[in-house]
Amino acid sequence: MDFGRLSRNQISARQPLLWGALAFSAGLWAGKYIWRPPSWWVIAALVFLRCRSLFPEKKGSGFVHSGAEHNFCDGRAYDSGPSASPQPESFGNGNEVVLTVHVIAEGNIQSDGMGSFHQRIDIETEKIEAEGRATDAHIGVRLSIYSQARPADAHSAAISPMQLLRYGQRIRFAATLNAPRNFRHPGAFDYAGYLRDHGIEVTASTKYAGIELLPGFAGSRVELWRARVHRSVIQKIHALWPERVAGLMDAIVIGEESFIDRPTRVDFQRSGTYHVLVVSGMNVSILAMFTLWTLRRLGVGDIAASVCAIALILAYAALTNVGPPVWRAALMFAVYLATRLLYRDRAMLNALGAAALAMLIVDPNALYGASFQMTFLCIVLVAGIGIPLLERTIEP
Repeated sequence: MDFGRLSRNQISARQPLLWGALAFSAGLWAGKYIWRPPSWWVIAALVFLRCRSLFPEKKGSGFVHSGAEHNFCDGRAYDSGPSASPQPESFGNGNEVVLTVHVIAEGNIQSDGMGSFHQRIDIETEKIEAEGRATDAHIGVRLSIYSQARPADAHSAAISPMQLLRYGQRIRFAATLNAPRNFRHPGAFDYAGYLRDHGIEVTASTKYAGIELLPGFAGSRVELWRARVHRSVIQKIHALWPERVAGLMDAIVIGEESFIDRPTRVDFQRSGTYHVLVVSGMNVSILAMFTLWTLRRLGVGDIAASVCAIALILAYAALTNVGPPVWRAALMFAVYLATRLLYRDRAMLNALGAAALAMLIVDPNALYGASFQMTFLCIVLVAGIGIPLLERTIEP
């Protein structure tokens, strides 16, 4: 069918998932930026009911309810307005507090030279002891841990006295909670917003010698398995390649950038090739196509090969834990393979809508992330404007 001869209604009918994702996004946006106190909605509802009783309804009219209206009315779930939980800045008032926490994101031990090491992890508080009283609170904290070795000779200076803290471990230490700050010049990176998107509200630092390991495990068993597999891949890479090359391979294969030093990072940025070090849809496409080609060469049927490819790319997206770019590509490829088995026509915008809708249902806050917005905007420009323009100009 010629795209240029389709009517607007026909085109809209072919992209129901895209329009559903747009309506859902509009509801999330309205719920966040047009939130009002509940008392306002009660007053507005009473005024509406009063007006409804004064003005008779016209025949044939009615209300159209959408997902956007539902999210608008329930917008408080995604608002950063009043909260009953205590604010992080209120603990200690800038003084040192004692934290009982568990690890929610692992880091890597890195050397600072001269027998100095550090690791950066994300933790969630269980109890905060400040000013002689203990408070149960669940706050995300980005913790920097430092250790200074005192070697007897130069050889032992390269051996870290610090142990890597694993996901789910419970620890106790004293530190000062600090709210993240941004540089105030135009164009500066929104570090505070970046941390908030990852559930981190405050930062802290402590010495490794002052950390007390506690018994027990806190967290998800599924995330524990993912963290172990992720750590195993890093160890295998560092066993196969030299340290400098291994850092690049970590970033290319699973998106781990902590082993890339600043000069190398700057060199890639200046050369315009930094995207090579970022796991994106290209990695997912290469993995999926290679899997399909290999299985088909081995004589595996279309259904079994597609199921194996979908399972593999979803597992890879979960392993990297990079975010919207990888999940977008994985979900779109999964939709493509599923519809291919049902002998349905390919519709890139429909696959885009399905991927966006799934991601927003799982994590509504992804809508406000720059990665999500840029990823889906680029695909909409290509699939919604570029491809139709080519079909109506050059291709005929």
